[in-house]
Amino acid sequence: MFTITQVKEAHSKIKSGADFPSYIQALIKLRVKKYDTFVTNGHSQYYGAENFTIKSEATYATLIIVDNSDTDKFKNYLKIHQQGQTNYLTFCNHAAECGIEKWTVDTTTMTCVYYNKANAAIITETIPT
Repeated sequence: MFTITQVKEAHSKIKSGADFPSYIQALIKLRVKKYDTFVTNGHSQYYGAENFTIKSEATYATLIIVDNSDTDKFKNYLKIHQQGQTNYLTFCNHAAECGIEKWTVDTTTMTCVYYNKANAAIITETIPT
């Protein structure tokens, strides 16, 4: 199975949202099936085969997530992040500002789903290969 150290190593190669597809390919090689990232403090829960799970530590100070989602504003922030115009922490601050509580990446379906505080899917994207 994979370790948090291996995941962190793969993540350390990301400089912007433009690097996300190569990060996903690295996770696939590690056999990560999916993961949840929580905007409140950046910790993630990773899932592998046979119910294997590991959890990372918080990666930044606690952010306050607004109660009301602003999907249009978040779509704009997501677009500029994917173009490499913002770093990870800025993106997480933008997500909190728009009411995004977490995102789930599924390496089997190659999707990334963003959820609000009510656990409703706000945006579902296909991850480029």
